[in-house]
Amino acid sequence: MAFDLVIKNGVVIDGSGLPRYRADVGVRGGRIASIGRIRESAKSVIDAEGRVVAPGFIDGHTHMDAQIFWDPLGTCSSWHGITSVVMGNCGFTLAPCADKDKQLVMRNLERAEDISADAMNVGIEWSWTTFREYLDTLERLPKGINYSGYLGHSALRTYVMGERAFDGAATEDDMRAMEAELRDGMQAGAMGFTTSRSVSHETPDRRPVASRMATWEEVRRLVNVMGDLNAGIFELAGENVDRSSKVDPEKRRDYHVRLRDLAVETGRPITFGLFSRKDAPGVYKDYVNLLDETAKAGGRMFAQVHSRALSAVLSFRTQLPFDKLPVWSEIRKLPLAEQRDKYRDPGVRAQLVAAASAKYDGQARGTEAKPMPFDRIFVMESVHGTHRSVAEVARARNTDPVETMLDLGLESDFNVFFLTPIANEDQDIALDLMRLPHAVVTFSDSGAHVSQLMDSSLQTHLLAHWVREKQAFTLEQAVRMLTLVPATHWGFADRGLVREGMAADLVVFDPDTIAAEMPEVVHDLPAGAKRLTQRCRGIAATVVNGEVLLRDGKHTGALPGRLLRGPLARQV
Repeated sequence: MAFDLVIKNGVVIDGSGLPRYRADVGVRGGRIASIGRIRESAKSVIDAEGRVVAPGFIDGHTHMDAQIFWDPLGTCSSWHGITSVVMGNCGFTLAPCADKDKQLVMRNLERAEDISADAMNVGIEWSWTTFREYLDTLERLPKGINYSGYLGHSALRTYVMGERAFDGAATEDDMRAMEAELRDGMQAGAMGFTTSRSVSHETPDRRPVASRMATWEEVRRLVNVMGDLNAGIFELAGENVDRSSKVDPEKRRDYHVRLRDLAVETGRPITFGLFSRKDAPGVYKDYVNLLDETAKAGGRMFAQVHSRALSAVLSFRTQLPFDKLPVWSEIRKLPLAEQRDKYRDPGVRAQLVAAASAKYDGQARGTEAKPMPFDRIFVMESVHGTHRSVAEVARARNTDPVETMLDLGLESDFNVFFLTPIANEDQDIALDLMRLPHAVVTFSDSGAHVSQLMDSSLQTHLLAHWVREKQAFTLEQAVRMLTLVPATHWGFADRGLVREGMAADLVVFDPDTIAAEMPEVVHDLPAGAKRLTQRCRGIAATVVNGEVLLRDGKHTGALPGRLLRGPLARQV
């Protein structure tokens, strides 16, 4: 019997961690039908000579909840071999919410996740109220990759409480209504429940997002809904107990005990991002101990870790550290052509240098740019390797650091990028975190922070940097980290392995050349809103549910992606 697709002559690294082998992979009806030496005909053939054939990569931490409505391919993630994503992290979802109340949900997303309200208003046709109806809407949308999603606390709160969600505690009636909607959302196919308790998450008017107004008892009751159903994952952006070494260790311990006890009480897995921070040396070890302690107590808990420094990406075309300072703020509102003239004016330059030296009294949140020492702002001269700080470049040029940044902007037609690390500054610690038994390499935040971050390439960075350049992992180990490990944690039982009968999500790549390319700033969002993008080289083909989605990074026109509903919906 003929195959729909055969990938011939490749080196299969199957996701299990077992040694690689040479084989053809035959696909029929969206599933892997045969592995070995295939002689039968096929409607389509990919010659994978000299390339690896691996399961499609899985990203467990994205915010594509809005992006899916205008970008079915899920770029930039799909360009980097991602075939399945989990949306709705940190309590931020578009449902449940009625059309008449959508501005409340957008208020939660706009500043905290840097998703343009104009883009959402133009790009989303609201056709749901409940989370169940929202999933049905996603089911009907054209999709290039596979999407799954949590139900978010901020949306749930505003759905039940309206404006009161931003002001204080829920009543008993509010709690019962939230519990009922969460229960129905789980039965409809939510992957779990998410929340944020992070001070970084604010609305455009600098109020806490809705979930931050919840008591811990509210969170506990909602996670217990999943405990009663015996299904779902609890993901959260945590409390502000790890951002500085000055935080009271007793507060951190209290938070950790609450997390541990909730995991044991409910039986549900709990997950969160784990990073090291220069401003909080050694604090990450408390979280490593928490993972081990929870496991010993019989609970399930895993961390989401990154493959490199978590850095804000700065540029003249997006955000600079000085944008909110006097003098700078007015100039930065001008078109770039007019800014160019200002930056060349010696008098204006002097004012800009002086203003950049003044004390900054504003509040930047999360990945928003803010003034910082010039030895902590780096010039992104290449994707990989060590970056020189602005201070170093200024010394080499014998110029002021601010003038150095202006000159670099002018010399590059404003295409230069700067990086300011927020976490994982020490790459030795980042490597240790990736090796933790209770950790998953993920946390791209794709779909959010669209003009501030570019971490959709963290999976290919693992392959290019940690495997090829540093040889810290074998290719078999790294592929397993990006496929079977996340598939297991998020319960995608038919993905993450190259095995007969599994869903045919596959990536064909050259291990000697796979790497992210330099970022770009584009205006391809609805309403002309801007975002950072980053392409990838070295991936010959990406296959989703048995159909070739991308060849050499170019869309074939196929849209084979599916909605991957959560565990309770799969049992129906």
